[in-house]
Amino acid sequence: MALSKLTMKPFQNLSKSIKANNPFSIFTKNLCGFPLDSRNITNDLISIFTKQPFSPNNPELESLAPLLNTKVVETVLNGLKNWKIALHFFTWASNQGPYKHNVYAYNAMASILSRARQKAPLRALSMDVVNSRCLMSPGALGFLIRCLGNAGLVVEANLLFDQVQKMGLCVPNSYSYTCLLEVLSKSICIDLLEMRLKEMHDHGWGFDKYTLTPVLQVYCNMAEFDKALDVFNEIHDRGWVDEYVFSILVLAFSKWGKVDKACELIETMEEKNVRLNKKTFCSLIYGFVKESRVDKALHLFDKMKKSGFTPDISLYDVIIGGLCVNKDVKKALCLYSEMKGFKIQPDVKIVTKLISSFSKEEELTCFFEEMHEDMDPKASTLLYNSVLNSLVDNGSVHKAYHLLQAITIGNCIGDGEIGKLFRGKAMVPPNSTTFSIVINGLIKTGDLDLAVGLFRDMARIGCKPDLLLYNNLIDGLCTSNRLQESCGLLQEMEESGIEPTSFTNNCIFGCLCRRHDISGALHLLKKMRIHGHVPWIKHSTSLVKELCKHGKEVEACKFLVDMAEEGFQPDIVAYSACLDGLIKIQEVDQALKLFQDICAQGYCPDVIAYNILIKGLCKTQRIAEAQNLLHEMEEKGLVPSAVTYNTLIDGLCKTDHLEEAMLFLSMMIEKEREPNVITYSTLINGLCNAGRPDDALVLWNEMGRKGCTPSSIAYMAFIHGLSNCGRPNEALVYLREMEEREMKPDTYVYVGLLNAFLVDSNQPLAFEILQEMVDKGKFPDLHDKNHISVRNAILKFSEDARTSSSIKNLLAKGSIPSASLSVTGITDGVEPAI
Repeated sequence: MALSKLTMKPFQNLSKSIKANNPFSIFTKNLCGFPLDSRNITNDLISIFTKQPFSPNNPELESLAPLLNTKVVETVLNGLKNWKIALHFFTWASNQGPYKHNVYAYNAMASILSRARQKAPLRALSMDVVNSRCLMSPGALGFLIRCLGNAGLVVEANLLFDQVQKMGLCVPNSYSYTCLLEVLSKSICIDLLEMRLKEMHDHGWGFDKYTLTPVLQVYCNMAEFDKALDVFNEIHDRGWVDEYVFSILVLAFSKWGKVDKACELIETMEEKNVRLNKKTFCSLIYGFVKESRVDKALHLFDKMKKSGFTPDISLYDVIIGGLCVNKDVKKALCLYSEMKGFKIQPDVKIVTKLISSFSKEEELTCFFEEMHEDMDPKASTLLYNSVLNSLVDNGSVHKAYHLLQAITIGNCIGDGEIGKLFRGKAMVPPNSTTFSIVINGLIKTGDLDLAVGLFRDMARIGCKPDLLLYNNLIDGLCTSNRLQESCGLLQEMEESGIEPTSFTNNCIFGCLCRRHDISGALHLLKKMRIHGHVPWIKHSTSLVKELCKHGKEVEACKFLVDMAEEGFQPDIVAYSACLDGLIKIQEVDQALKLFQDICAQGYCPDVIAYNILIKGLCKTQRIAEAQNLLHEMEEKGLVPSAVTYNTLIDGLCKTDHLEEAMLFLSMMIEKEREPNVITYSTLINGLCNAGRPDDALVLWNEMGRKGCTPSSIAYMAFIHGLSNCGRPNEALVYLREMEEREMKPDTYVYVGLLNAFLVDSNQPLAFEILQEMVDKGKFPDLHDKNHISVRNAILKFSEDARTSSSIKNLLAKGSIPSASLSVTGITDGVEPAI
């Protein structure tokens, strides 16, 4: 790429004055030429502090304390290998007056803590430097800031820089600023870095390559490519571009998915005779493959080899993997052959990727022929396993099964490519992994008989199944309700010395629960308790729910009690299922007793458990007790749900306590428990039943204003309620509105409206409703409780001159079943429909 392609607006406010500094110099004092006495002191101190156990009251230590100086302390610190011992010594030395640490001692300790990544003591050290008012040179400040930055203490480094300036402990120079910029480049604080850069410029310090490189780095890290290019162009114009600077930008392009830009920049590097190092090549290739640009990765891979770098197995693995994903098997095989030319032995991962990419058995055969040559038995077994694994992953489990049988008995089965694959070759005995691959595949496809048969073959040839295979097979059998075989495998497992895990026992426990085998489940629980295995809650809860579903609530409760006696406390969900079962058979008092027992055992029932009890009490019209439970919930810090309030509102409406029910509606709104369509429908139905249709209409309109869309149930309850209140004309309006919303009313809605119009002596509209019932197939049959009411209506229509002929026509057409009306005499003389 030509450099002009990269050129953006010039980087702003860059000083032309450049002061070269070496940013990698270490600011510690040169201790060469130490007096012999000082060397003896340092050796003695190192010996005392490393000797275990350490004694702070060591007389020798007391005699050495007055001899301390900064040279001795710094040398001792550099001689100690353990950061804890170094910090112990450093702390001890700081308490030996009149000795006082200087910046070089602080830096020696900071370097040790930074390398050990000990953030807390390093943070404390930086504060101590300031609090002790330790003077320092700009270089020493830069070194200390770098130590903080290397440990990830960016905020602390920035704070230290400000504090030493403010307290007059140091006047930073360009090197100090450069070190700070390096640290800030590791963060995401672009604004802070730009502020420091401007501050450096305002102080008259010039920028050099080491100043601008961290600026480039932070812009690249944050994908600020326009600013990054400005900095890069400035570095280029100054003639400072090197391999490292190029690598920062090109790796950033790769990281952010700008593969083409990265490739253009690489071309520019080549034009400038700047070459990538091996690490950058590898990083870029990894990035290109990750972005599914394997073509670019291969191009760069060739450049890497031409640059004299030898790829390692991990790089081949990445590129071959990318080619296999793209199904470019030909290129992948070429790279595979190239590896062998470089004497790099492909590992199982590479072979597995290649095998899994073959879509045709012929390709697999050719690859196997090449692989099989000069392979030792161990490698051959790995190859066989890779072939089997590929077949299983590609859905050819039965082919893998037949192939394994062929390998096991030493004769190939079938004439297909897979059958030919091993013909004429020395058979390598399969290992446990070989069998596990196929057996697990058969379990997933539900071929349990074949899986069990293969498991038996495995034992016959001396391959021992491992824990995972036992568990998978037991799980598969239990899922298929083959309990006896599962228990047999469990016994075999124990006899072979493999200890069953919690997973093993829970598979069988789950099967027992699904079979409603309470005694078997309890027997296994005793065994699980001995081994410290905890039963899975989902199984015991499922058992309780199923027992309650089949009317065995007493057995369910007893199971929970027995389970608790074995030391396994059931989950509140299981208890809730039991409570619900008791409520359904109207054993409310027994449910209350169970609830009290649960609380006494230390359980904290949840909202669902309370809702179940409140529902049961409301159904039996024990509203006061239900309200007491609501207060108890709130006292325990539980938040009643909309279901809680709806249940109580329903109970109050059905016991003619409408005003209290309306108060609960207000309470819901106050407590931000948004009323839903069930809340409003229940109250509207209650108001209609109490003969208060006007109040019901007000509440219906409020429901709409609140954005609560009526459901079909809400419409039917409202229409039926208005009909019962003698307001059929209004009810008909809402029936039509309901039909416009493509909702279908039930028969009882039409019947209620029909009767309301008849009571209102509006025969034509009443007959219109009957006609609509007939047309929409809503006419009640003989067993429907609404049938008598409709029959009586038809009798009235037949006696009315305005509708009698229409009724006879409906009967003649068969629209109204005549059999159900014969007793009324209406059908006399009516010709039956043909």
